[in-house]
Amino acid sequence: MAKPICSRFIHLEDSQDVANGSNGFKFRFISYNILAQVYVKSSYFQHSPSSCLKWKARSQAILMDFKNFDADFLCTQEYQANKTLHLGPPTVGIWTSAQLLQMEEIDYNDLVNCMSALNEIGNNKVLDLETRHAPIKELSRKHQPDDPHVRLKRDCVGLLAAFQLNDSSNHIIVVANTHIYWDPNWADIKLAQAKYLLSRLSQFKELISNKFTCIPSVLVAGDFNSTPGDEVYRYLVSASEVAPIQLRSLYAAHGGEPTFTNCTPDFTGTLDYIFLSGSRLRAVSLLEMPGPESADVIGGLPNHHHPSDHLPIGADFSVLQSP
Repeated sequence: MAKPICSRFIHLEDSQDVANGSNGFKFRFISYNILAQVYVKSSYFQHSPSSCLKWKARSQAILMDFKNFDADFLCTQEYQANKTLHLGPPTVGIWTSAQLLQMEEIDYNDLVNCMSALNEIGNNKVLDLETRHAPIKELSRKHQPDDPHVRLKRDCVGLLAAFQLNDSSNHIIVVANTHIYWDPNWADIKLAQAKYLLSRLSQFKELISNKFTCIPSVLVAGDFNSTPGDEVYRYLVSASEVAPIQLRSLYAAHGGEPTFTNCTPDFTGTLDYIFLSGSRLRAVSLLEMPGPESADVIGGLPNHHHPSDHLPIGADFSVLQSP
């Protein structure tokens, strides 16, 4: 493969004002769906040069991207552990140099054991995950596509982790990384997963707040397989009391979401996001995104410049002084 495009961060206009209120500590945060090799088939990516689909070339390009990012936090989706041994399903990961305090895994298949989820998916209603959960016994049935047990079991995952920054304030950050189900025709399942994510995130944040006597900042990253107009996106950034935690989109707050983060001939649009909550973090620069006429994306991804069908997103953050 050709040399990957070097990441370029664009300074934000108000970054100097932020710097004046900062304690001087900055960190870089990146989210990137690296495309699991198990999904890389020539029939799926007929537009891509065959040499760009081989794992040896892709893995080298991905590692070069990681090096160029020079990130303090790197959230990956579709990471496939021990790929060379063909072991492990695609999953998510968080790589960082900060001190890990606590971590929890999210398995969205757990929604199968949520009575409210089963009832409301079956009735095509909006989920209310604040209701009491009840275990569901395994039933002998012929699974049908409209069976909530089948629809909710999508083998999607997430990860929650609390980190203490290596700065003078020892500020604590809660990071969530996730990969939401892909099918655009299953919007109710995507919304169920998004609601479960925020429910678990809210509980995890409260646990960290109580355990370490702090008010942690929150960063949520991932491939949400939802465009800005979709119900999942609207729910995540809603300011209503329905959502258990209030989030704002990083890119939307600074000029708008990227034109696209996923680029193939069949679909080009924005699916990947970074959301944040709290008042201690301010973005000082954003990872620049290519436009539709950029030479490095014409024809679709993966290609000689980008080893995945997704583009990375990210920012440099400054930690503001405590009030």
